Amino acid sequence: MHDEKTLRQHNVTRDEYALIQSLIGREPNLTELGIFSAMWSEHCSYKSSKVYLKQLPTRAKNVVQGPGENAGIIDIGDGQVIVFKIESHNHPSFIEPFQGAATGVGGILRDIFTMGARPIALMDSLRFGPLDNARNRSVMEGVVSGISSYGNSIGVPTVGGEVVFDECYALNPLVNVFCLGLADRDKLFFAKTEAVGNAVLYVGSKTGRDGIHGASMASQEFGEDVEVKRPNVQVGDPFKEKLLLEACLEVMDRRIIVGIQDMGAAGLTCSTTEMPAKSGQGVDIDLDKVPQREKGMTPYEILLSESQERMLIACRPDQVEAVKAAFAKWDLDAVEIGKVSGDGQLKCRFHGELVVDIPVNAVVDLCPAYHRPWEAPAKGNAAAAGVAEPADLGAAMKALLSSPTIANKEWVYRQYDHMVLVNTMVLPGAGAAVLRIKGSRKGLAMTLDGSGLYAQLDPRAGGRIAVAEACRNLACVGARPIGVTNCLNFGNPEKPGVMGQFKEAVEGMSEACRAFEIAVTGGNVSFYNETEGVPIFPTPVLGIVGLVEDVDTVVGPGFKDEGDTIILVGETRDELGGTEYLKVVHGVEDGLPPGLDLKRERAAQELVLDAIEAGWVKSAHDPSDGGLAVCAAECAFHAEGGLGCEIDLDAVGPAERTDARLFGESQSRILITATRENAVLINGAAAERGVPACVVGKVGGDAIRFKRRGETVIDVPVAAARDWWMSAIPSYFKK
Repeated sequence: MHDEKTLRQHNVTRDEYALIQSLIGREPNLTELGIFSAMWSEHCSYKSSKVYLKQLPTRAKNVVQGPGENAGIIDIGDGQVIVFKIESHNHPSFIEPFQGAATGVGGILRDIFTMGARPIALMDSLRFGPLDNARNRSVMEGVVSGISSYGNSIGVPTVGGEVVFDECYALNPLVNVFCLGLADRDKLFFAKTEAVGNAVLYVGSKTGRDGIHGASMASQEFGEDVEVKRPNVQVGDPFKEKLLLEACLEVMDRRIIVGIQDMGAAGLTCSTTEMPAKSGQGVDIDLDKVPQREKGMTPYEILLSESQERMLIACRPDQVEAVKAAFAKWDLDAVEIGKVSGDGQLKCRFHGELVVDIPVNAVVDLCPAYHRPWEAPAKGNAAAAGVAEPADLGAAMKALLSSPTIANKEWVYRQYDHMVLVNTMVLPGAGAAVLRIKGSRKGLAMTLDGSGLYAQLDPRAGGRIAVAEACRNLACVGARPIGVTNCLNFGNPEKPGVMGQFKEAVEGMSEACRAFEIAVTGGNVSFYNETEGVPIFPTPVLGIVGLVEDVDTVVGPGFKDEGDTIILVGETRDELGGTEYLKVVHGVEDGLPPGLDLKRERAAQELVLDAIEAGWVKSAHDPSDGGLAVCAAECAFHAEGGLGCEIDLDAVGPAERTDARLFGESQSRILITATRENAVLINGAAAERGVPACVVGKVGGDAIRFKRRGETVIDVPVAAARDWWMSAIPSYFKK
């Protein structure tokens, strides 16, 4: 009988321990307890979240693989599929920023190529504490460096993402990594062992003591002992991963394996239980044959190590030598460590002794699902948005453009190689990236969007808005959404308030995904993002992929030509709650998020998509953080030569307040430009569909001007505004 201290160390409750005993028919030894601890951790089992995740739509005609595998798969026609997923590496990145972020990239890449797809692009959603704090700057520098080091070294472009700053992330930064891969539909592989007698091969790097209990560590709150957890963080080698990627794709292409899985969270334990469980089989493993880089490793350490760049492969006995030869060509270990058995057990021997003998389905499928108590989350105070309008609206605009959340992120993405593979059409800095599909007129768009403060003020609204904004980002480049992955970052689920936030956010996401008729193919839940009892904002992050039928129709955010007409699709209302304006200019993080009518949102996006496909649109950008004023400024900054604009605020919608017209974040809006003739066609199409749309100004000049009631309320040179926007983040790292 293991004592309470041992159970606490393994994050196993007394009730869970009793269930383990009943499932295996005896007391587990320490190694077996460690296996259950890792696989039944929140990170691996989703035991607190799966009762709600079932509400998400996961089926559609184009879905080849939904949740349950290493990554989701969507059919894009012409015999091709995309493989994509998002993962978090939040806890490791706070403890050891460089390696935490780097191994997050390595892990998500393996999730993609283990399915038979070649990774073609990465994106990152990053959240840090304010940059006036040296610790936050250090974490950010380490994370960005870790991402760039791994992605650049392996040769996969990082094509965009988002970076947000708020005090709630100071002790719990978020590092969510999204990867997209491309494959032929008839060359996909899955995590399975198939027939009894098949060989089980360990391939890739050797096993060390790094990362032990990484999955369990990611399923706990942090306290004052953060530094003690540093050994739980893995150490990555991107050059080894590049070899592993090429070797794995080679044996897949040659069809000399039957199944494959990454040794990710929980390491060898994960793959040696999940693969046979999916095939209704067991495996016999000889731990002495596992390649080890450190002497004296115990069975516990070998099975629970999360050393990077490792895979488990199943193949027919007559394929073993061919697999070994293929990996030897890439200078990688490929060692037969066991066989597939028919008894449904994971059996591990060490020095001739049977040290593990447990049913794989108990480990993989029988972890209890918790219906944890939840409380309806408190909503923001609507009256908080009733602040006085500033006397100097130009100064307010400068403050917003200088806010790190809004400011240019070149300091981040210039460290990434975003052009390797030369498929990138729309570069970092736009709402979505666009990639060519070689040999086709089609293109793939990808975007990341998350709502933290909105979800804090109203979790259901935050979930809905995160989906809508991500789809809007795709619409602005001319892509229709085809699939969703999500990373749900929340506090401690054992607290009813946090569980209520999670429940509401998932319900909001589900409503929005159904409205857009897109399926969720998988994702990640990251709980316990709190330190010393202080949680982050509930932060659902959505990674959505879109399809462009003809890449020649793609548009970007930048103004194109002097004299072009500016049209605002949608309306601006008096909605300031949860805005960056309220936070930056008035120091208020409160209010109610803007309203969202999902039917109106989709209609607005469909109008813009059809107009882009018809060739009527020259540029498109959505007013999100900072509202219409920041949106127009960013369109000017992305224009060649820095074209300015003049916008009549009287035309933008029913809002009474001038600051709401400038900086409010009303949903379902897209700012587009067109020739005068095409503007007439766009407005006609909008009227036919009942979508609000109005000419609000024109492109031209060297300044950004806004007028209301005939008077100029903001008049700033494009060059000056761009300097505020460009210099904000670098200024913190010159100190």
